[in-house]
Amino acid sequence: MYIDTFRPLRDAVRRKRPEKLRNNIWFLLHDNAPSHRSVLVKDFFAKNNVTTLERPSSSPDLAAADFYLFPGLKSALKRRRWPFCDTTDIIINATEELRRISQYGFQECFQHLYSRWQNCIDAQGDHFGGNIP
Repeated sequence: MYIDTFRPLRDAVRRKRPEKLRNNIWFLLHDNAPSHRSVLVKDFFAKNNVTTLERPSSSPDLAAADFYLFPGLKSALKRRRWPFCDTTDIIINATEELRRISQYGFQECFQHLYSRWQNCIDAQGDHFGGNIP
């Protein structure tokens, strides 16, 4: 369940950035999956003072995993010993690549997200194409 995934995230924010939780200055950006929009999840967020930013429906341009994470991961894994032997081999190699992403990589990702969000606003929520960083 989505809430079970969220609890460790909230606890990590509490440990690593307590001032963000204390001052309620952090936001959760998630997509429009039905599990993210359920009453149970919304109630959990309300009880825990979680401010959410929801993407417009059908907005693949704003999915950071799609425009940043997966292309880089796919490219890196192609450079390794392909094809992989089994699922465990894929998990090990993917985890290694994910751990190589620096904090600056994620900062760059969110700078791109900001630009993409502005493009989505300018396009009035319409799909604007994936060629923009």
